[in-house]
Amino acid sequence: MPDPPQATPFASTTDVRHAFSVAMSDVYRTEVPLYSDLLSLVGDVNNSFLESNPSVRRHMEETDQLERLHYERHGAIRLGTAEEMKMMARFFAIMGMQPVGYYDLSQPPARLPVHATCFRCLDLESLSMNPFRVFVSLLRPECISSNLRSKAFKILSRRQIFSSRCLELIELAERQAGLSAAEADEFIKEGLETFKWRGTSTVSLSEYSDLQTESALLADIVAFPGPHINHLTPRTLDIDQVQISMEKNGIPVKEVIEGPPARDCPILLRQTSFKALKEGVYFPTYGDDGSRSETVLGSHTARFGEIEQRGAALTEKGRALYDHLVNEAWKKGVTPQDPEAYKDLFKSFPDTWKDIRSQSLAWFRYYPVKDATKDGEDSIEELIRNGKVAYEPLTYEDFLPLSAAGIFRSNLRTTSAGDENESVTVTGDDGRDELQKAVKRVIVDEFVTYRMLQQESLENCKVHFALTT
Repeated sequence: MPDPPQATPFASTTDVRHAFSVAMSDVYRTEVPLYSDLLSLVGDVNNSFLESNPSVRRHMEETDQLERLHYERHGAIRLGTAEEMKMMARFFAIMGMQPVGYYDLSQPPARLPVHATCFRCLDLESLSMNPFRVFVSLLRPECISSNLRSKAFKILSRRQIFSSRCLELIELAERQAGLSAAEADEFIKEGLETFKWRGTSTVSLSEYSDLQTESALLADIVAFPGPHINHLTPRTLDIDQVQISMEKNGIPVKEVIEGPPARDCPILLRQTSFKALKEGVYFPTYGDDGSRSETVLGSHTARFGEIEQRGAALTEKGRALYDHLVNEAWKKGVTPQDPEAYKDLFKSFPDTWKDIRSQSLAWFRYYPVKDATKDGEDSIEELIRNGKVAYEPLTYEDFLPLSAAGIFRSNLRTTSAGDENESVTVTGDDGRDELQKAVKRVIVDEFVTYRMLQQESLENCKVHFALTT
């Protein structure tokens, strides 16, 4: 008898995520040529930094971080309805990406009519292969003025952001717990359509103007067929040099780098961007009988290119100290636009990895030193002191609400709408439960993920050295 047919192996979630992120980057290169220039510039800066710091290169090679650097990206999209968020969560789950962290951007000083979460992978192996992550914002109805709220959601109710075939593939992946290589290729192709720029609006120019007058972010979410990717972000090892290089190359760069000041031991996340481009958009016009007739050319400004330098993930204690220092800066009127004064305020945050670790301010990955053997040590700390276990900070995989708001505001401000945050209704409610209901999944606490990764690395060291405690 012939052998029974073998089951088709499924593509790994990491492979699907990697292929999708590479394809997304190719799409954005085509749509926004300046992003392609940015990738080249960041690549040059990273190569120069590694040539000048051979010990950093050697460490990144030994810990499998160099390959990650080449592929690291994050993107951002904005959704209009809870149903869109639910489907987006199902879409990202096919690539092993789960919602992590809650960000309420409706609160001062951001005052944007959205809240958000980050979809990303959680384990060290997946993160080292490709840590592609997407910051997903969702419109908050209570932050929109009553005269526009029902109109905005009526417009949103008419759109379907995923193709029928993409929805079929999502359901297939859920039913059979994976996709074959061919199905995964089709899933990526269909999924990319959701994030592409269309250059056409679903509303008239006058309706767009009404939305834009209240909030440029509201107009960007409501007035288009889908949640076009509004930026993709490569990772650099020297964001200050990238900022200088963009200015030298005539790229319209944001005036200030968001996030912590420059440090010997980078923490959390520093971000800058080139400013959003004005893009032509065709708006529909309607006849007296309500029928759609011609289109009229207008413009929209929202998509930009961002760059980030990622540092150490902080513990609850470390984050509390960082947030305290940021608040002190705000109270004293000191901002990143005055880098020396801003840096001076952060002197109370230790700037050596030894001090940061001893004070439990950041999370770390522990690993055995090559060829090291146990010689009477009975604890990880003894092995560290004897140079047999090394450690490195865990990379911060998430986002800073103030930095995200700063980037958003600098790329949404228009002369017609004024300052983006003037018209937004501030809600006093924590919308975490509301967003979690929309996602239909538990929103993971970011601190839990880092604690788990640190503990996993410690357990691996204990097993390697046969420690009992």
